[in-house]
Amino acid sequence: MSTDSFHAPARRAGRLRRSDAEIHFEVTGAGPALVFAHGLGGNHLSWWQQVGHFASRFTCVTFAHRGFGPSSAVPGGPDPADFADDLAALVDHLGIDRFHLVAQSMGGWTGVEFGLKYPGRLAGLVLANTTGSIDPALAGEATAARLSTWQAGIGAVLADLAARGILAAGGERMAREQPALHLLYRHIDETRGEVAREAIRARIFAMRTRHPQELARLGCPILFIVGREDVVIAPFAEDAVAAMVPGARVVGIENAGHSAYFEQAAPFNQAIDQFLDAIASAPTGAR
Repeated sequence: MSTDSFHAPARRAGRLRRSDAEIHFEVTGAGPALVFAHGLGGNHLSWWQQVGHFASRFTCVTFAHRGFGPSSAVPGGPDPADFADDLAALVDHLGIDRFHLVAQSMGGWTGVEFGLKYPGRLAGLVLANTTGSIDPALAGEATAARLSTWQAGIGAVLADLAARGILAAGGERMAREQPALHLLYRHIDETRGEVAREAIRARIFAMRTRHPQELARLGCPILFIVGREDVVIAPFAEDAVAAMVPGARVVGIENAGHSAYFEQAAPFNQAIDQFLDAIASAPTGAR
């Protein structure tokens, strides 16, 4: 038996009471704060591979958006316009002033809106397979035309995946090459409870009106991570948006779909490691 005095990172869970909802959260590890905002097909559990990787060096905060179990249900589905204020209330509750945020898909709306509404709070923002409330069609006529063509054809792809029992957010490659991981993804998806998925999707896309150049107002480094086989969000959209934001970077992950953080956790985590290391080593005035 090993005599090493290893201790697992400290972990605690709680619920934040808001006036009209309760937000479930978990805090794991110690160090600078690293917060994770999940997508439409997940909750706080989605980030197990990231928390396991980063909790030895960071205080990892995961939470379930309002309306997503185990946070309280919202009749008719939550209003995504409330997500940014929920995040602000959560980090304030935890005594966190400035933090890094990793936002996946729907979580990108939370991240962008939080950063614009609460300037100076974000030390760094990772947008994973999302542009959030930024409309990539505003990145130029060529991008708008490409998006139109992509959107016209993607419906048939999504219908085919659904007919074959494959979660689009997981993707065909995950289902075929990592069936256990795809099954776990489905289980996590089901722990969210009854969520009005299409209603929420319509609401977040109605919010997608901001110009890419608005991201410069966040005043923090921005990294886009893109699963190049994404069939949910056009995988070229992040490249077009990043090109209009000074200093923004894009890391593409091959052989990954919409949920690169889940399907290809090692390169996803490595990209964030390098991003955070670069921020930490930058001169104070450049952070």
